[in-house]
Amino acid sequence: MTLYPINLDLRGRRCLVVGGGSVGARKARTLVDCDAAVLVVSPQTGRAMEALAEAGCVTLERRPYRSSDLADVFLAFAATDHADTNREIAEDARRRSVLCNIADRPGDCDFTLPARVVRGDLLITVSTSGQSPALAKKLRKDLQNQFGPEYALGLRLLGAARKRLLATGHDPETHKHLFRGLIRDGMIEHLRDHRIEAVDRLLREALGPEYTYENLLESHAEAP
Repeated sequence: MTLYPINLDLRGRRCLVVGGGSVGARKARTLVDCDAAVLVVSPQTGRAMEALAEAGCVTLERRPYRSSDLADVFLAFAATDHADTNREIAEDARRRSVLCNIADRPGDCDFTLPARVVRGDLLITVSTSGQSPALAKKLRKDLQNQFGPEYALGLRLLGAARKRLLATGHDPETHKHLFRGLIRDGMIEHLRDHRIEAVDRLLREALGPEYTYENLLESHAEAP
């Protein structure tokens, strides 16, 4: 099965999770992290889902699923312990042209959720097309070890520098080689080893004296 990779902007989008157990809580937590508007429907809930509801992260309705729950929904997640209920949710969703994910049934899903490694704005995903969740988990752990917090910090610096250059009318095509040079010359490795003076030297040589570790982080923090 060939899947189409895509990263969705879910900010403010209404998403439905049916099921209040640990699986449903994991789905809901990921949606919350993406700033989706999450509705959870389940007669019973576990501690993780209760914590999300108590924190105001999700809207929780303690009752059985109804087909009307899919009204105005962007994505649906069937995460109950009952195969018949999950199948009903998927069928209802398709009638309404709502994409649906069924927990542990990749062959019946409209979309699957890849294993993720998140380092700030850096998102790395791994999919085995549902063939081996165990291998996807192993690859995710390998990537977590390979890509540490220095990548999140480096991305913040590069993003702030790029935004500043664009604000001054700099042509994106002419500064591509500058960023490639920063990466090639070891900026990420310097960040990993906390060699901030070396990072500053690279930034000043590539971009100019006003580009430093400290002021780029400040400008990133001030960005809307």
